[in-house]
Amino acid sequence: MRIPFLLLCSALFPALTGAQTASHIGPRVKLFVREDAATIVLTHVRVIDGTGGAARTDQSVVMRDGKIITVGDAASTRAPDGAKVLDLTGRSVVPGLVGMHDHMYYPAPGGPPAMYPEHATSFPRLYLAGGVTSIRTTGSVEPYTDLELKKAIDSGLAIGPKMHVTGPYLEGLGSFTPQMHELKDADDARRTVEYWISEGVTSFKAYMHITPDELAAAVKAAHAHGIKVTGHLCSIGFREAASIGIDDLEHGIFADSEFVEGRKPDSCPEGRDTVEESLLNLDAASGPLHDTIRDLIGKHVAVTSTLPVFETIVPNRAPLEPRVLDAMLPEARIMYLQRRSAISDGAAKSHWPVLLKKEMEFEHEFAKEGGLLLAGLDPTGYGGVIAGFGDQREVELLVEAGFTPLEAIHIATANGAEFLGESNQIGTIAPGKAADIVVIQGDPSANIKDIENVEIVFKDGVGYDSAKMIESVKGLVGLR
Repeated sequence: MRIPFLLLCSALFPALTGAQTASHIGPRVKLFVREDAATIVLTHVRVIDGTGGAARTDQSVVMRDGKIITVGDAASTRAPDGAKVLDLTGRSVVPGLVGMHDHMYYPAPGGPPAMYPEHATSFPRLYLAGGVTSIRTTGSVEPYTDLELKKAIDSGLAIGPKMHVTGPYLEGLGSFTPQMHELKDADDARRTVEYWISEGVTSFKAYMHITPDELAAAVKAAHAHGIKVTGHLCSIGFREAASIGIDDLEHGIFADSEFVEGRKPDSCPEGRDTVEESLLNLDAASGPLHDTIRDLIGKHVAVTSTLPVFETIVPNRAPLEPRVLDAMLPEARIMYLQRRSAISDGAAKSHWPVLLKKEMEFEHEFAKEGGLLLAGLDPTGYGGVIAGFGDQREVELLVEAGFTPLEAIHIATANGAEFLGESNQIGTIAPGKAADIVVIQGDPSANIKDIENVEIVFKDGVGYDSAKMIESVKGLVGLR
C-alpha cells in the first residue's frame, strides 16, 4: 500500500517547535536554497525595518542561527569571524510580509458549482517567492491538507511560509460551493470550533450566511481557547458582529450589509449589487460609516484589506503582468482573460471604480483613526490574484489608497505580526527577532513598485532563491 507523501512526512517528522535552520532542510527544499551559512551579514544595504520609520542607508544586518543579531551602520558593524558577507549595494531589505488573507486554494476553471482546488504545490512556493514569510490561511476548504502542509514545511520537507491555519468556513445555510459545511445551529458551530481546535487550527472565519446565534457560539468557544475569529460577513452587519465579539473583519466595507435600506435581520440581502449600491453615497470621514469605524476601533476589531481581489472587478484595472499570466494553467488563463474582457466591456455601467475608491478611503480613515489594518490578497474571485504576486500588489494598492510606502510596508508586516501575537518574533527587522528578511533590488520606500523585485527571501536565516521558486511552478496555478 502506498502512503501519501504528506502523511508519511507528518508521521516520521513531527512539527518542530523551534525555528527552521539549514541543518534540517530536506533535499527537495535545498534545491531552492541560495544562502544557508550559519552566520550571514547583509552589508551596504538599505534597511526598511517595518516600524514605519525612515529607511536607513548603508547598513549591515548580521544573522546567526536563524536570528537577527545586529543591525547597524556598515562602517562600524563588524562581521563575525567565519561569517558569509553579502554585498547588497543597491538593494533594500524589508521584513518578511505577513499575509493575513492568504488562502491555499484558487478558483478552478469551469463550473457551476464554483470549486476551489487546493494549491499545495504552487502556492507555498509563490508566497515565499513573493517575500511572504508568514501567512494566515483565513478560511480553509481542505483544513487537513493545510495542517499537514504546515507540518511538512516546519519539518523542512516542503518549501513555503510559516503557516497559521484557519479552520473550515463557519457558514450557514446558503453556501455557494459544496466545499463548505453548512452549520445546522449554534451547537453545531460550537462543536465545529472545538473539534478543529483539537486538530490544530489557530483561527476561524465566519462566512456570509452565518446567523448571530451561530457566530456568538463560535466566538465564545474560540475565545475560551484564546483563539480569534474573523469574518467575511453579509447576514450580520459589522457593528453587530463587533458587539458579538468578533476579532477581525475581512475585505472592508464591501462585506458590510448594515447600510442596506430595509434589510431583513439575520439574512444576506439578495444580489451583490444591493450591498454595493448601499455604499455609494457613504463618507468614511463622517456620518454612519464613520460611526461604524469608531465602533470597530472602540471594540478592538481589526480590518483586513484585500484590495487586489476587488481591483479585478474594476474595468481595465490590474496590470496584465506576464509573470502572473505565465503562472497560470492555460485554461485558467483563458477564463481569467475572458472574464476580464467582459468586465471591461461593461465599463460604462460599472460602479466599481467608485466603490474601489470608497474602500480605499474607508481603510485609510480606519487606520488614521487608530484601527489595526491588516493586509492580504484573497486569491479567489474569477482568478488573476495569485499567491505572492498578489501580496505585493496589495502593498502597492495601499499606497494608492493614500498611505506612504513606509506605512504600507508597516501594515503588511508589523500589523499582521501584532494581530497574530508574534510581534516579539516577526514583523520588523530588529535584533533578537527571527531572520525573516526580504532582499529587494531597488528602493520600495521611494518607489513602491520595487516591492516586486525580490531576489532572496530569508526565512529563519535561510535564503531562498525567488526566481527559482517562481520558475518551478509555471503553469500550475489553476491546477495544483
